[in-house]
Amino acid sequence: MNIQPLDGLKIIDVSSFLAGPFCSTQLAEFGADVIKIEMPKIGDALRRFGSITPEGDSLPWLSECRNKKSVTLDLRTPEGAELLKELVRGADVLVENFQPGTLEKWGLGWDVMKEVNPKLIMVRISGYGQTGPYSPRPGFGRIGNAFGGLSFLAGYPDRPPVTPGSATIPDYLAGLYGAVGVLLSLQALQKTGKGQYIDIGLYEPIFRILDEIAPSYHMKGYVRQRMGPGTVNVVPHSHYPTKDEKWIAIACTSDKIFERLATAMGVPEFGGEGKWGTIKQRDADRENVDNYVTEWTLKFNRDEVISICEQFQVPCGPVYSIDEIFEDPQYKARENIVYIKDAHGREHAVPNVVPRLSETPGGIKSLGPTLGQHNDEVFRERLGLSEERIAELKEKGVI
Repeated sequence: MNIQPLDGLKIIDVSSFLAGPFCSTQLAEFGADVIKIEMPKIGDALRRFGSITPEGDSLPWLSECRNKKSVTLDLRTPEGAELLKELVRGADVLVENFQPGTLEKWGLGWDVMKEVNPKLIMVRISGYGQTGPYSPRPGFGRIGNAFGGLSFLAGYPDRPPVTPGSATIPDYLAGLYGAVGVLLSLQALQKTGKGQYIDIGLYEPIFRILDEIAPSYHMKGYVRQRMGPGTVNVVPHSHYPTKDEKWIAIACTSDKIFERLATAMGVPEFGGEGKWGTIKQRDADRENVDNYVTEWTLKFNRDEVISICEQFQVPCGPVYSIDEIFEDPQYKARENIVYIKDAHGREHAVPNVVPRLSETPGGIKSLGPTLGQHNDEVFRERLGLSEERIAELKEKGVI
Protein backbone atom coordinates (compact mmCIF):
# COMPACT_ATOMS: atom_id res chain seq x y z
CA MET A 1 0.00 0.00 0.00
CA ASN A 2 1.39 3.40 -1.00
CA ILE A 3 1.16 5.62 2.07
CA GLN A 4 1.34 9.34 1.35
CA PRO A 5 2.32 11.95 3.96
CA LEU A 6 -0.91 13.96 3.69
CA ASP A 7 -3.38 11.08 3.58
CA GLY A 8 -6.51 12.13 5.47
CA LEU A 9 -5.91 15.86 5.15
CA LYS A 10 -9.12 17.51 3.89
CA ILE A 11 -8.83 20.72 1.87
CA ILE A 12 -11.52 22.99 0.47
CA ASP A 13 -10.20 25.13 -2.37
CA VAL A 14 -12.36 28.14 -3.29
CA SER A 15 -9.52 29.91 -5.10
CA SER A 16 -9.29 30.54 -8.83
CA PHE A 17 -6.84 30.80 -11.66
CA LEU A 18 -3.38 29.82 -10.44
CA ALA A 19 -1.81 30.80 -7.11
CA GLY A 20 -4.40 29.22 -4.82
CA PRO A 21 -5.06 26.21 -7.04
CA PHE A 22 -1.32 25.50 -7.32
CA CYS A 23 -1.06 25.62 -3.51
CA SER A 24 -3.70 22.94 -3.03
CA THR A 25 -2.46 20.89 -5.99
CA GLN A 26 0.93 20.43 -4.39
CA LEU A 27 -0.76 19.12 -1.26
CA ALA A 28 -3.07 16.91 -3.34
CA GLU A 29 -0.02 15.34 -4.99
CA PHE A 30 1.01 14.02 -1.59
CA GLY A 31 -2.31 12.56 -0.52
CA ALA A 32 -4.51 15.47 0.56
CA ASP A 33 -8.19 15.21 -0.38
CA VAL A 34 -8.93 18.46 -2.22
CA ILE A 35 -12.41 19.63 -3.17
CA LYS A 36 -12.25 22.43 -5.72
CA ILE A 37 -15.22 24.81 -5.47
CA GLU A 38 -16.21 26.49 -8.75
CA MET A 39 -18.99 28.77 -9.95
CA PRO A 40 -21.92 26.82 -11.45
CA LYS A 41 -21.87 26.72 -15.28
CA ILE A 42 -18.84 29.05 -15.42
CA GLY A 43 -16.09 27.27 -13.51
CA ASP A 44 -12.59 28.48 -12.75
CA ALA A 45 -11.16 31.02 -15.21
CA LEU A 46 -8.13 28.74 -15.52
CA ARG A 47 -10.32 26.36 -17.52
CA ARG A 48 -10.31 28.90 -20.34
CA PHE A 49 -6.72 30.13 -20.07
CA GLY A 50 -4.02 28.90 -22.44
CA SER A 51 -4.12 26.17 -25.08
CA ILE A 52 -7.49 24.43 -25.33
CA THR A 53 -7.98 20.73 -26.09
CA PRO A 54 -10.62 19.57 -28.61
CA GLU A 55 -12.80 18.65 -25.62
CA GLY A 56 -12.64 22.24 -24.32
CA ASP A 57 -10.23 21.83 -21.40
CA SER A 58 -7.26 24.17 -21.06
CA LEU A 59 -3.83 22.60 -20.63
CA PRO A 60 -3.03 24.74 -17.54
CA TRP A 61 -6.27 23.52 -15.94
CA LEU A 62 -5.48 19.86 -16.61
CA SER A 63 -1.94 20.20 -15.28
CA GLU A 64 -2.35 22.56 -12.33
CA CYS A 65 -5.66 21.28 -10.93
CA ARG A 66 -4.76 17.61 -10.93
CA ASN A 67 -5.73 15.18 -8.16
CA LYS A 68 -8.81 17.25 -7.22
CA LYS A 69 -12.55 16.85 -7.05
CA SER A 70 -14.67 19.53 -8.72
CA VAL A 71 -17.84 20.80 -7.05
CA THR A 72 -19.97 23.72 -8.20
CA LEU A 73 -21.25 26.15 -5.60
CA ASP A 74 -22.28 29.81 -5.79
CA LEU A 75 -20.79 31.32 -2.63
CA ARG A 76 -22.59 34.60 -3.26
CA THR A 77 -25.94 33.04 -2.35
CA PRO A 78 -26.92 32.48 1.30
CA GLU A 79 -27.48 28.78 0.65
CA GLY A 80 -24.11 28.45 -1.09
CA ALA A 81 -22.37 30.19 1.81
CA GLU A 82 -24.01 27.83 4.30
CA LEU A 83 -22.99 24.77 2.29
CA LEU A 84 -19.39 26.01 2.26
CA LYS A 85 -19.50 26.39 6.03
CA GLU A 86 -20.71 22.81 6.31
CA LEU A 87 -17.82 21.63 4.15
CA VAL A 88 -15.34 23.70 6.16
CA ARG A 89 -16.70 22.27 9.40
CA GLY A 90 -15.30 18.87 8.40
CA ALA A 91 -12.14 20.15 6.69
CA ASP A 92 -8.61 20.97 7.79
CA VAL A 93 -7.64 23.65 5.27
CA LEU A 94 -9.42 26.34 3.25
CA VAL A 95 -7.60 27.98 0.32
CA GLU A 96 -8.72 31.28 -1.23
CA ASN A 97 -7.22 34.00 -3.39
CA PHE A 98 -9.99 36.57 -3.80
CA GLN A 99 -9.36 40.29 -3.43
CA PRO A 100 -9.30 41.10 0.30
CA GLY A 101 -12.78 41.76 1.61
CA THR A 102 -14.57 39.56 -0.92
CA LEU A 103 -15.18 36.60 1.39
CA GLU A 104 -16.03 38.99 4.22
CA LYS A 105 -18.70 40.55 1.98
CA TRP A 106 -20.25 37.11 1.56
CA GLY A 107 -20.06 36.39 5.30
CA LEU A 108 -17.24 33.90 4.84
CA GLY A 109 -14.22 35.75 6.21
CA TRP A 110 -11.69 34.43 8.70
CA ASP A 111 -13.66 35.75 11.66
CA VAL A 112 -16.59 33.56 10.62
CA MET A 113 -14.62 30.54 9.49
CA LYS A 114 -12.57 30.23 12.68
CA GLU A 115 -15.83 30.05 14.61
CA VAL A 116 -17.12 27.37 12.26
CA ASN A 117 -13.90 25.38 12.71
CA PRO A 118 -11.44 26.59 15.39
CA LYS A 119 -8.74 24.25 14.04
CA LEU A 120 -9.06 25.51 10.48
CA ILE A 121 -5.98 26.57 8.52
CA MET A 122 -6.86 29.20 5.93
CA VAL A 123 -4.56 30.16 3.07
CA ARG A 124 -5.18 33.71 1.83
CA ILE A 125 -3.29 34.76 -1.31
CA SER A 126 -3.94 38.15 -2.89
CA GLY A 127 -2.13 40.78 -4.91
CA TYR A 128 -0.77 42.76 -1.96
CA GLY A 129 -1.80 40.78 1.12
CA GLN A 130 -4.64 41.34 3.60
CA THR A 131 -3.18 44.53 5.12
CA GLY A 132 -1.54 47.76 3.98
CA PRO A 133 -2.77 50.64 1.81
CA TYR A 134 -2.65 48.57 -1.40
CA SER A 135 -4.50 45.53 -0.05
CA PRO A 136 -7.79 46.32 -1.87
CA ARG A 137 -6.07 46.46 -5.27
CA PRO A 138 -6.44 43.59 -7.73
CA GLY A 139 -3.27 41.75 -8.61
CA PHE A 140 -1.94 39.20 -11.07
CA GLY A 141 1.42 37.55 -11.56
CA ARG A 142 2.70 40.25 -13.88
CA ILE A 143 2.00 42.87 -11.21
CA GLY A 144 3.75 40.71 -8.63
CA ASN A 145 6.86 40.52 -10.83
CA ALA A 146 6.82 44.28 -11.32
CA PHE A 147 5.99 45.38 -7.77
CA GLY A 148 8.29 42.75 -6.25
CA GLY A 149 11.35 44.11 -8.07
CA LEU A 150 12.05 41.30 -10.53
CA SER A 151 10.78 42.87 -13.75
CA PHE A 152 13.05 45.90 -13.32
CA LEU A 153 16.04 43.54 -13.44
CA ALA A 154 14.91 41.57 -16.49
CA GLY A 155 16.40 42.54 -19.85
CA TYR A 156 19.25 44.73 -21.06
CA PRO A 157 20.27 48.08 -19.52
CA ASP A 158 19.53 50.09 -22.67
CA ARG A 159 16.12 48.54 -23.27
CA PRO A 160 12.75 48.41 -21.45
CA PRO A 161 12.18 45.80 -18.73
CA VAL A 162 10.93 42.48 -20.11
CA THR A 163 8.85 39.62 -18.75
CA PRO A 164 11.24 37.59 -16.55
CA GLY A 165 10.60 34.24 -18.20
CA SER A 166 6.94 33.96 -17.25
CA ALA A 167 4.32 36.37 -15.94
CA THR A 168 3.02 33.59 -13.67
CA ILE A 169 6.18 33.09 -11.59
CA PRO A 170 4.63 34.93 -8.60
CA ASP A 171 1.52 32.71 -8.75
CA TYR A 172 3.61 29.55 -8.55
CA LEU A 173 5.87 30.92 -5.81
CA ALA A 174 2.92 32.21 -3.78
CA GLY A 175 1.29 28.79 -4.13
CA LEU A 176 4.50 27.14 -3.00
CA TYR A 177 4.79 29.39 0.05
CA GLY A 178 1.12 28.75 0.75
CA ALA A 179 1.74 25.01 0.81
CA VAL A 180 4.74 25.52 3.11
CA GLY A 181 2.53 27.66 5.33
CA VAL A 182 -0.01 24.85 5.57
CA LEU A 183 2.66 22.36 6.63
CA LEU A 184 4.01 24.79 9.24
CA SER A 185 0.51 25.50 10.51
CA LEU A 186 -0.23 21.79 10.86
CA GLN A 187 2.83 21.49 13.09
CA ALA A 188 1.70 24.48 15.12
CA LEU A 189 -1.79 23.01 15.40
CA GLN A 190 -0.36 19.93 17.09
CA LYS A 191 1.31 22.17 19.68
CA THR A 192 -1.41 24.77 20.27
CA GLY A 193 -4.65 23.11 19.19
CA LYS A 194 -5.51 26.29 17.28
CA GLY A 195 -5.90 27.01 13.61
CA GLN A 196 -4.59 30.13 11.89
CA TYR A 197 -4.57 31.93 8.56
CA ILE A 198 -1.69 32.32 6.15
CA ASP A 199 -1.42 35.74 4.48
CA ILE A 200 0.61 36.05 1.25
CA GLY A 201 0.83 38.91 -1.27
CA LEU A 202 1.84 37.85 -4.78
CA TYR A 203 4.79 40.24 -4.77
CA GLU A 204 6.23 38.99 -1.46
CA PRO A 205 7.77 35.68 -2.67
CA ILE A 206 9.38 37.62 -5.55
CA PHE A 207 10.92 40.18 -3.21
CA ARG A 208 12.04 37.37 -0.88
CA ILE A 209 14.15 35.58 -3.53
CA LEU A 210 16.11 38.58 -4.89
CA ASP A 211 19.25 37.61 -2.92
CA GLU A 212 21.12 40.70 -1.63
CA ILE A 213 19.15 43.40 -3.41
CA ALA A 214 17.63 44.80 -0.18
CA PRO A 215 20.65 44.66 2.16
CA SER A 216 22.91 45.95 -0.62
CA TYR A 217 20.71 48.99 -1.15
CA HIS A 218 20.48 49.62 2.58
CA MET A 219 24.24 49.33 3.14
CA LYS A 220 25.56 51.28 0.16
CA GLY A 221 22.63 52.73 -1.74
CA TYR A 222 23.24 50.39 -4.67
CA VAL A 223 20.30 50.18 -7.11
CA ARG A 224 20.87 47.10 -9.24
CA GLN A 225 20.17 47.64 -12.92
CA ARG A 226 19.36 45.29 -15.78
CA MET A 227 22.37 43.25 -16.82
CA GLY A 228 21.07 41.12 -19.66
CA PRO A 229 22.17 37.53 -19.02
CA GLY A 230 24.94 38.66 -16.66
CA THR A 231 24.91 38.33 -12.89
CA VAL A 232 25.86 40.87 -10.25
CA ASN A 233 28.95 40.14 -8.12
CA VAL A 234 30.34 37.31 -10.28
CA VAL A 235 31.78 36.97 -13.79
CA PRO A 236 31.91 35.01 -16.06
CA HIS A 237 28.41 33.96 -15.09
CA SER A 238 26.20 34.28 -18.14
CA HIS A 239 24.93 32.71 -21.37
CA TYR A 240 27.41 32.26 -24.19
CA PRO A 241 26.88 31.41 -27.89
CA THR A 242 28.36 28.29 -29.45
CA LYS A 243 29.50 27.37 -32.95
CA ASP A 244 26.28 25.50 -33.74
CA GLU A 245 24.18 28.61 -32.98
CA LYS A 246 23.05 27.42 -29.59
CA TRP A 247 23.65 28.78 -26.11
CA ILE A 248 25.39 27.52 -23.00
CA ALA A 249 25.20 28.74 -19.41
CA ILE A 250 28.52 28.97 -17.54
CA ALA A 251 28.66 29.86 -13.85
CA CYS A 252 31.99 30.82 -12.26
CA THR A 253 30.94 31.67 -8.73
CA SER A 254 34.45 31.61 -7.24
CA ASP A 255 38.06 32.33 -8.13
CA LYS A 256 38.84 28.61 -8.01
CA ILE A 257 36.20 27.82 -10.60
CA PHE A 258 37.45 30.59 -12.87
CA GLU A 259 40.96 29.22 -12.53
CA ARG A 260 39.67 25.89 -13.83
CA LEU A 261 37.83 27.61 -16.68
CA ALA A 262 40.96 29.55 -17.63
CA THR A 263 42.86 26.26 -17.82
CA ALA A 264 40.07 24.75 -19.94
CA MET A 265 40.31 27.72 -22.31
CA GLY A 266 44.08 27.23 -22.60
CA VAL A 267 45.01 30.40 -20.72
CA PRO A 268 45.83 29.23 -17.18
CA GLU A 269 47.86 32.39 -16.67
CA PHE A 270 44.61 34.41 -16.57
CA GLY A 271 43.59 32.71 -13.30
CA GLY A 272 45.35 32.41 -9.95
CA GLU A 273 47.81 35.29 -9.72
CA GLY A 274 46.94 36.41 -13.26
CA LYS A 275 45.06 39.46 -14.51
CA TRP A 276 41.61 37.96 -13.90
CA GLY A 277 42.45 35.79 -10.92
CA THR A 278 40.12 37.52 -8.45
CA ILE A 279 36.46 38.45 -8.70
CA LYS A 280 37.41 42.07 -8.09
CA GLN A 281 39.69 42.01 -11.14
CA ARG A 282 37.12 40.26 -13.30
CA ASP A 283 34.26 42.51 -12.24
CA ALA A 284 36.33 45.59 -13.07
CA ASP A 285 36.94 44.19 -16.56
CA ARG A 286 33.58 42.44 -16.97
CA GLU A 287 33.04 43.22 -20.65
CA ASN A 288 36.43 41.89 -21.72
CA VAL A 289 36.05 38.75 -19.59
CA ASP A 290 32.66 37.93 -21.14
CA ASN A 291 33.96 38.72 -24.62
CA TYR A 292 36.90 36.36 -24.14
CA VAL A 293 34.67 33.53 -22.97
CA THR A 294 32.35 34.19 -25.92
CA GLU A 295 35.24 33.96 -28.38
CA TRP A 296 36.21 30.63 -26.81
CA THR A 297 32.71 29.08 -26.79
CA LEU A 298 32.18 30.09 -30.43
CA LYS A 299 35.02 27.76 -31.44
CA PHE A 300 33.01 24.68 -30.42
CA ASN A 301 29.57 23.14 -30.69
CA ARG A 302 27.50 23.27 -27.52
CA ASP A 303 28.04 19.63 -26.63
CA GLU A 304 31.78 20.10 -27.07
CA VAL A 305 31.84 23.06 -24.68
CA ILE A 306 29.86 21.02 -22.13
CA SER A 307 32.33 18.15 -22.46
CA ILE A 308 35.33 20.42 -21.92
CA CYS A 309 33.73 22.17 -18.97
CA GLU A 310 32.83 18.84 -17.36
CA GLN A 311 36.43 17.64 -17.82
CA PHE A 312 37.67 20.67 -15.87
CA GLN A 313 34.77 20.70 -13.36
CA VAL A 314 33.37 24.03 -14.51
CA PRO A 315 29.59 24.33 -13.86
CA CYS A 316 27.77 24.64 -17.18
CA GLY A 317 24.59 23.59 -18.89
CA PRO A 318 22.65 23.99 -22.12
CA VAL A 319 20.13 26.81 -22.47
CA TYR A 320 17.25 24.54 -23.42
CA SER A 321 14.10 25.09 -25.40
CA ILE A 322 11.15 22.84 -24.54
CA ASP A 323 11.70 20.48 -27.49
CA GLU A 324 15.23 19.81 -26.24
CA ILE A 325 13.93 19.16 -22.74
CA PHE A 326 11.67 16.41 -24.09
CA GLU A 327 14.68 14.66 -25.67
CA ASP A 328 17.16 15.03 -22.81
CA PRO A 329 18.28 11.77 -21.12
CA GLN A 330 18.45 13.39 -17.66
CA TYR A 331 14.80 14.41 -17.85
CA LYS A 332 13.94 10.91 -19.00
CA ALA A 333 15.98 9.17 -16.29
CA ARG A 334 14.36 11.30 -13.59
CA GLU A 335 10.89 10.95 -15.18
CA ASN A 336 10.44 14.71 -14.94
CA ILE A 337 7.77 14.50 -17.63
CA VAL A 338 4.91 12.05 -17.16
CA TYR A 339 2.09 11.09 -19.51
CA ILE A 340 -1.40 11.04 -18.00
CA LYS A 341 -4.82 10.62 -19.62
CA ASP A 342 -7.57 13.13 -18.93
CA ALA A 343 -11.24 12.34 -18.27
CA HIS A 344 -11.82 12.02 -22.02
CA GLY A 345 -9.00 9.52 -22.52
CA ARG A 346 -6.66 12.03 -24.18
CA GLU A 347 -3.01 11.68 -23.12
CA HIS A 348 -1.09 14.74 -21.90
CA ALA A 349 2.52 15.37 -20.97
CA VAL A 350 2.82 17.23 -17.66
CA PRO A 351 5.63 18.04 -15.21
CA ASN A 352 6.04 15.38 -12.56
CA VAL A 353 5.69 15.85 -8.82
CA VAL A 354 8.30 17.80 -6.85
CA PRO A 355 9.85 17.06 -4.36
CA ARG A 356 10.85 13.43 -4.68
CA LEU A 357 10.34 11.47 -1.44
CA SER A 358 12.04 8.09 -1.10
CA GLU A 359 9.53 6.34 1.19
CA THR A 360 6.24 8.22 0.77
CA PRO A 361 6.33 9.64 -2.75
CA GLY A 362 3.64 11.83 -4.22
CA GLY A 363 1.88 11.04 -7.46
CA ILE A 364 -0.60 12.13 -10.10
CA LYS A 365 -3.86 10.20 -9.93
CA SER A 366 -5.85 12.35 -12.33
CA LEU A 367 -5.68 15.56 -14.30
CA GLY A 368 -7.99 18.53 -13.75
CA PRO A 369 -11.59 17.28 -13.40
CA THR A 370 -14.59 18.25 -15.50
CA LEU A 371 -16.80 20.99 -14.06
CA GLY A 372 -18.95 19.68 -11.21
CA GLN A 373 -17.73 16.13 -11.79
CA HIS A 374 -17.96 15.28 -8.08
CA ASN A 375 -21.08 17.19 -7.07
CA ASP A 376 -23.18 14.17 -6.19
CA GLU A 377 -20.33 12.40 -4.41
CA VAL A 378 -19.44 15.37 -2.22
CA PHE A 379 -22.91 16.68 -1.45
CA ARG A 380 -24.30 13.23 -0.69
CA GLU A 381 -21.35 11.65 1.10
CA ARG A 382 -19.87 14.68 2.85
CA LEU A 383 -23.01 16.63 3.65
CA GLY A 384 -25.67 13.93 3.47
CA LEU A 385 -27.93 15.85 1.10
CA SER A 386 -30.78 13.95 -0.49
CA GLU A 387 -31.32 13.65 -4.24
CA GLU A 388 -34.31 15.93 -3.91
CA ARG A 389 -32.29 18.62 -2.09
CA ILE A 390 -29.47 18.41 -4.66
CA ALA A 391 -31.98 18.77 -7.48
CA GLU A 392 -33.53 21.77 -5.76
CA LEU A 393 -30.14 23.47 -5.36
CA LYS A 394 -29.37 22.83 -9.03
CA GLU A 395 -32.69 24.34 -10.03
CA LYS A 396 -31.89 27.48 -8.00
CA GLY A 397 -28.40 27.75 -9.55
CA VAL A 398 -26.72 27.33 -6.15
CA ILE A 399 -24.77 24.29 -7.41
